[in-house]
Amino acid sequence: MDQNRMSATRRHLMSWGVGRALPGRAAERHTGAATVVLEDPRHLTAVLGSDLAGPHSVVLTPGTAPEHPDVPGPLVVGYQGSLSEPGGDLSVDDSFFLQTQDYATSAYMSVIGATLVRVTEEADFEAFLADADRARAEGEFAAFVTDPAVQLADVCALGAGPAGDGPATRLYVGQEGELSTSPWGGRLGGPGDGFASAVAAWNRADTDAAHPGAVALGGTVPEGVRSAALTERPWLGRYLAALDAVRELRARGLDGIRVSGFGERLAPAPAGPSAAADTDDAGLPLLLWTDEAAYVHAPGAGRTFRVGRQAGELVETLLVCGSLDAAAEHADRDRLGEVEAFFAGAGVPLRSTGLLGAGT
Repeated sequence: MDQNRMSATRRHLMSWGVGRALPGRAAERHTGAATVVLEDPRHLTAVLGSDLAGPHSVVLTPGTAPEHPDVPGPLVVGYQGSLSEPGGDLSVDDSFFLQTQDYATSAYMSVIGATLVRVTEEADFEAFLADADRARAEGEFAAFVTDPAVQLADVCALGAGPAGDGPATRLYVGQEGELSTSPWGGRLGGPGDGFASAVAAWNRADTDAAHPGAVALGGTVPEGVRSAALTERPWLGRYLAALDAVRELRARGLDGIRVSGFGERLAPAPAGPSAAADTDDAGLPLLLWTDEAAYVHAPGAGRTFRVGRQAGELVETLLVCGSLDAAAEHADRDRLGEVEAFFAGAGVPLRSTGLLGAGT
């Protein structure tokens, strides 16, 4: 496989596993799912003969992909191994490897390459919640889940919200032809039902659920259990954004990373925790710091800015207070205004107005 196709396959695989749309795809009109993973090659003909995969899709099938270089259609990629077995490995052309690991045992495993950590049973979900609670209360993030080589699967079902997930982003065709968005997801039908039917089933499941993402873990975590946990922890989306931010800084070689609002603040908080404007909002920028510098991470844009610690304290004050007027009761208004204007100009407003711009 040439380098461009391999690069596209890697991007599609990670989008499929995490449950986040590929950058730019949501704004385009495509037919079928961006990525379709088959557990058994017997279903390849049915998938290619349906509208589940369009001309811009990537379809991964066990074994060797059929060669049809002159036929327009999706990119069909063969793979060895498994994407559904905890502890299993997938390889493509013996040049890309991806391990799948269950959450509960990942803390005891060594990360040796690209790894997708999944909730495969209720015990995994409980372990995920325990780690999230510890990070929120004490500021201690589990080392394995912030490793730069690790991605957490099915984040939409864990509190990240619906953005980017659904049949348009990914589909999974199980051993018996059952259709879902993940190996542990609720059933959306079969290949013969078509793409529109899968989308309708997805929408019904989300409409009926108290929180988005009901399908992705619908086959392994009872919906009542999942919904109750997310209701009790409205900050889980922000926790997941913090994991991404810490992971990015660790990839730069930084350690000793702390996240504002998770166990502590860079500066004494100007308001009590219940009054903090950045407590639950997953879209707001995050303030992180080390002993040397502070960092502002914009979750939606995927951008991270390094700033001095004093500037970081001003950013934190704006985030905690929620407005320039409120923040000016605790710090110099002119300096706060300069910081707010800088980030607004960069497309990263420090208040709940929605993030602008695209990440770099």
